[in-house]
Amino acid sequence: MEKKPQYKVIVSERARQMLAGHVRFMAQKNPSAASEVKNQLMDAIRSLHQMPERCPFLDADFIPLNKYHKMFVKKWFLILYQIRDQIVYIDYIVDCRQDYQWLVR
Repeated sequence: MEKKPQYKVIVSERARQMLAGHVRFMAQKNPSAASEVKNQLMDAIRSLHQMPERCPFLDADFIPLNKYHKMFVKKWFLILYQIRDQIVYIDYIVDCRQDYQWLVR
C-alpha cells in the first residue's frame, strides 16, 4: 500500500496571535471552554499534515480563486491556509462571530 506524503505545517505569527487573542477573550468568561477550543483548534491544525486538500477553497470576491483552503472548527472558527509543495501555511484563524469583512476586502 502506498503511503501518503506528509506535509509540514507552518503557522504564521499573525495566525498565532489571532489564536491567542481568541483564547484570551474566551478565558475571561469561561476558562474551561477556552482551553477546549484551543485544543480543538490545535488538533485541527495538526491534522493538516495529512490530506490538507480535503478542505474546500475559500470563495470570496476579493481573494484570488483557489488561494486559500478553509477549515471550520467548532462552528465558529475558520482556519485559512495555503498549500505550496509539501508545506501547509496557516495564515488566519478567524472567529466568525466577529466582523471579519476586512479579510475579504
